[in-house]
Formats: sequence, C-alpha cells, structure tokens
Amino acid sequence: MRKLLEYFWPLVGLVAVVASFFLLYHEFKGESVGAEVWANLQAIPTSRYLFAGLSTLVAYAALAWYDRIALLHLGVKHINWLFISVCSFTTYALSHNIGASVFSGAMVRYRAYSTKGLTATQVATLVVLCSYTFGFGNVLLAGLLLTYDPAIMQRLSGFLPDIITNPNTALVVGLSCLAFVVIYILGSLMHFRAIRLFGRFEILYPRPGIMLRQLFAAPLELIGAAGIIYFALPEQGNPGFLIVLGAFLLSFSAALVSHAPGGLGVFELLFINVMPDVPRLKVLAALLVWRLFYLIVPLLIALVVVALFERKKLVERWRRTEEQPQK
Repeated sequence: MRKLLEYFWPLVGLVAVVASFFLLYHEFKGESVGAEVWANLQAIPTSRYLFAGLSTLVAYAALAWYDRIALLHLGVKHINWLFISVCSFTTYALSHNIGASVFSGAMVRYRAYSTKGLTATQVATLVVLCSYTFGFGNVLLAGLLLTYDPAIMQRLSGFLPDIITNPNTALVVGLSCLAFVVIYILGSLMHFRAIRLFGRFEILYPRPGIMLRQLFAAPLELIGAAGIIYFALPEQGNPGFLIVLGAFLLSFSAALVSHAPGGLGVFELLFINVMPDVPRLKVLAALLVWRLFYLIVPLLIALVVVALFERKKLVERWRRTEEQPQK
C-alpha cells in the first residue's frame, strides 16, 4: 500500500496538470499568446516589479516565521534566526516547485535541523505545525473575505456549480471559517483539552503566545504572495487587492490539493476565471511574474544553498575521517 501511495500522488498531480493545460489551451485557442504576454510583461512599470519583489520578501519572511513559531512550540531556542530563515526558504522553494509539500518539506527540514540536534519526531511535529499554520491562515482570510463580500464567489459562475458560487453558501462558509478561528483562539486561551483522533493522535491547542504569532504570521505570508500578482496586474481594470487575495487563496489552495508540481496549470486556470474583468493575457502575464518571483528564482537560489550545504557537510566528514587515528 505504501508503495502504491508513493506513485498515487505524483499520478494525481500529472493528471491535474494535463487536464488544466487542456482547458487552458481551449481558453486561449486562436490567440497569439507568446507575443502578447511578452508585450504585457514589458508594459509593467519597473516600480511595480520592485513592489512585487518586496511582496516576495514579505512572503518568505513570514514562512521563516512559521518555522520559528514551530520551534518555540517545541521549546527549541538555540537555533538562530539566520539558520531558520535559510532552512525555511530552501524548504519552501523546493516544496512549492516539487509538489506534495508536506513530504518534500519534511525531508529537507530533517536534513537541516538534524544537524542542530532535532530528532525525527521533533521535525515531524515542526512540519505538521507549519502546515497547520498555513491552513489556519487560509481559513482566517477566507472567513474574513467571504463574510465581508459573499458575492466574490459569483466570479466563478458558469465555471463551478451554482451551489458553490451562491452568495448565501459563501456567507455560511465564511462564518463557519470564522467560528473555527474563534474556537481555536478560545481553546488556546482557556486551555481546552487535547482533541484525540482515531484513539492514537492528539491535537494540542498551542500556548496563547504561539497562537497569537500564528494569527499574524499565517495571513502575512498569503498577503505577501498575493501582492506579487496584484502589483503585476495592470492598474486599469484591476479589481482591487481583496479580490486578488481571494482569487489567490482559492487558486493556490486548489493547486496544493491537486499535488501538481508548482500547481502548474491548476493555479492559472482558476485564477484567470476569477478575473473576468481583466484581459486574460494580462492576467497570464501577472501569473508568470508570480511564478518567476515566488517559485523559479527562489528555486534556483535554493539549489545553490543545498549544494553549498552538502559540500560543507562532505568536507566536515572528510576532515573527521582524516583526523581519526590510523589502525
């Protein structure tokens, strides 16, 4: 069964990519995509590229905060911020592009944090808490957006079933998300008992200090990532940051669930359909900027970091071997 699961998720991701590209092909059939997208990329002002770059820094700084929060939850305080930031950046840069982020992120983190004395169990707890912090941010922002503007889901009318795009449904989902957040906050403040699942696993409410950090860190990462697209979109016809943020939450979450590497195709397909008021090729250009800033450039940097880290460990291992007395 384990071997089958190893092939199952990559297969799901491949199917998602193929299906999404098939739908995107019909979406842009008959248009000169390459030339127009390149022209749109050139039309983005330099200042907007700079703001997109700053948004990227905000997103990855918040991701490093995820790791810091998880380490504080574990009571680990001896690891400095620089190491945490580099480890977090490398982890997310690789996992965002590879897909199956929980598993790929666990391997990278274990390789790094085990050199600082963390056990496999501690790293597994860290990975779960980081994933939960991300999910918590999605629930919090989704609850706020859907409650504030339930009509936002109508942008997907005709693409998704009416029951999903109905404002009343959106409002119920939004209020449910906020209710979950309130229960989580109360559970932390009032020290609710742990929730036991399947008779074996326990979900502990974090200490109030950890919970408060999650309240700020989780939305900050998503706001930063969505900001890249917002600044890359044209000012004319731009629906505003809240709509862009809502589109990002929906598209990015669907891309993660699809297990497609980097959410390729799935992310673009949904995002373009949420933006009917903006010319599709301009949206596609903005999404390419997002992929460049949030995925491709970080991936290239992460590969260099991994190579340097492994080289350092290889040199250290060689020196220890040389220092051992000859028998």
